[in-house]
Amino acid sequence: MPRQWMSTSSLRRRSDRRSRSSAHPGRRRRAADNPRLADFAETALEILKDWTADLVITDLAMPVMDGVELCRRVRAKSEVPIIVLSVRGEERTKVQALDAGADDYVTKPFGINELLARVRASLRRSPSSEEEEGGLIDAGDFHIDLDTHSVSVRGREVHLTPKEFELLVYLARRPEKVVAHRVLLRAVWGPNSTEQPEYLRVFIGQLRKKIELEASSPRYLYTEPWIGYRFDPAGK
Repeated sequence: MPRQWMSTSSLRRRSDRRSRSSAHPGRRRRAADNPRLADFAETALEILKDWTADLVITDLAMPVMDGVELCRRVRAKSEVPIIVLSVRGEERTKVQALDAGADDYVTKPFGINELLARVRASLRRSPSSEEEEGGLIDAGDFHIDLDTHSVSVRGREVHLTPKEFELLVYLARRPEKVVAHRVLLRAVWGPNSTEQPEYLRVFIGQLRKKIELEASSPRYLYTEPWIGYRFDPAGK
């Protein structure tokens, strides 16, 4: 099935014009068959009202509405993967974008191969080939359907974004085992993201809000200081 993706960028910025002209040809050939482009966030939101995208790629700096607010509004209505592009590489900005709903954050300048790798990782529906086989994970308080990408906890359905789902499935396949930060980052976001610990802080926090009785006192997702995370489906 042809992939459908959207890209937004500001034409007012010279750096954006270079990124847009150099990156899009490769994406058209190798990552998507039906792209839609929008120069402003407001235009993107209008397009998305009547068109379903498999992936959204957005710049952070745009006039009127910035990329963070665009992420927030898209995520409020859709679970489509979102990649943010920006010249700003500080952790605070990355965390703001991830908190708003972005799945990945790529700092400019970047190579086309790196961007394509991030696109493939975002379009991937599961972290490894074992999940692609489908099936069910019934463990403790959790029922995870790998075919329908649905999750219920204690009999209550919870709605997860694609990256949240991948992260939970990867941990659920390894119950009670400590998974290192770098291993999780590589499995869920790809090899170019192993030095992005803020990704895990944000997404683990989001998962806890959705699956834990009290996010501040987790029973399922435990932090192993300086090492990684451990998943206990029974909530012991």
